[in-house]
Amino acid sequence: MSAESLDEIRKMIDQLDDKIVKALGERQKIVQQVISGKLERADEIRDPEREDKLLAKIRRKAHEAGMDPYFLEQLFREIIQHSVRYQTHALVDHQNEKSKAKSIRVSYQGTDGAFSHQAAIRHFEQRYQHVECIGYTRFEEAADAVERGEVDVSILPIENTTAGSINDTYDLLNEKELYISGEEVLHINHCLMAPAEVKIGNVRRILSHPQAIAQCSKFLSSLPRCHVETYFDTAMAARKVRDDADLSQAAIASSYAAEIYGLQILKSHLANQDENYTRFVVVGKESIKCDPQLNCKTSLIFATVDEKGALLNCLNLLGDNGINMTKLESRPRMGHPWQSLFYLDIEGNRDEPRIADTLLKLKKKSQYLKVLGSYPIREGKW
Repeated sequence: MSAESLDEIRKMIDQLDDKIVKALGERQKIVQQVISGKLERADEIRDPEREDKLLAKIRRKAHEAGMDPYFLEQLFREIIQHSVRYQTHALVDHQNEKSKAKSIRVSYQGTDGAFSHQAAIRHFEQRYQHVECIGYTRFEEAADAVERGEVDVSILPIENTTAGSINDTYDLLNEKELYISGEEVLHINHCLMAPAEVKIGNVRRILSHPQAIAQCSKFLSSLPRCHVETYFDTAMAARKVRDDADLSQAAIASSYAAEIYGLQILKSHLANQDENYTRFVVVGKESIKCDPQLNCKTSLIFATVDEKGALLNCLNLLGDNGINMTKLESRPRMGHPWQSLFYLDIEGNRDEPRIADTLLKLKKKSQYLKVLGSYPIREGKW
C-alpha cells in the first residue's frame, strides 16, 4: 500500500470518528431534554427493562455489522452509564436547589495536572459552565478554604486500591465541620517522566507524593541506585523536574501532568497492580438531600463506649436491620488515649426510615457519632 493510499484511509477513519463524536453529542443533548421532564414528574432514573432490550438489539446489530457483540455491548453499557451519571447529578442538584448555578469553585491538594485536579474536572465539568479549580499545598489547606468560604467544595482522596486508606482525609472529616456530598473514582496511571528521553538506569533521583511512592513501591525497589524523595504532590514534582531541567532527575505523576509540563514519559503503568484506583470525596459545609430513587451510601464516624464487645454490639445493629457495610476503618481518637474512632460506609440513604432508625440506635450505643452525609454511589466501570 502506498503512502498516499494510507493517508486517504486515515482521513476516512478520522471523518468517521468525527461522526461518532457528533452523534454522541447529539445523544447527550436529548438526554438533557429527557431529564428536564423527569425532574418535573419524579420519574425513575433507570429503566432496567428498556436497557436490557437496548443491549439485546445492539448484540443483534453487531452481527449484522460484522462487529464483536461483546465489544459493542460493553461500549453501550458505558454510554448508558454516562447517561445515568448525568441524570443522577441533575437530580441531586435540582433537589438541593443548585440546578441554576452556572459556576463552582473547587479546592484540591496539588497543582494543575494533579490526580485530584483531574477528579474535580471529571466530577463537575458536565454540571457547570465554569469550574474553577484552586490548588493548595496540603489537604488541610484545601479543607480550610471550604470552611472560610473561599471555595464551594473541596475534593479529597480518601482511599486507594493499592496503598489503602488516606488517613489525612479521615482525620479532617472528623476535625472539621465538613460533610460529604459526592464521590469520584479515578483510574490512576502513574508514569515516570523526565525533561527528555533518557535511560531509566541513568535516573538518580525520583520525586513524587508519598501516596504515589507507596503505590509504585515494587517498581522503585527495582532501581537500587536511585534516590526516592517525597514531594508535596505528583504534579508539583513534575513541575519541579521541568524547572530544574536535570536529566538525572525524574518524577512520578500522571500522563496529563507530563503533557502540561512538557515532560517525556519514560515508563507508564508503574503501580504495584494494574487495577489502581483512587476514590475521592467531595466535601462542603452542608450535607445534601438525596432522592429516594437514587442508589446512595451513607458515611459516618463513631466511637464506642468503653466496655467489652461494644464495637460488635454496634456493628450488629447494622446486620440486624439488614444494612450492608461497605467500609470500616479505625483511627486513633485524638485526646482520648487508647480509644479509636471508627469510620463506616453503609449502603442506603439516612432519610430512609430503616437507616434513620438504625442511626438513632447507634447513637444511643456509642460515645460519639457524626453522620458525614448520604450521597449517590459512583456506579459503573471506573
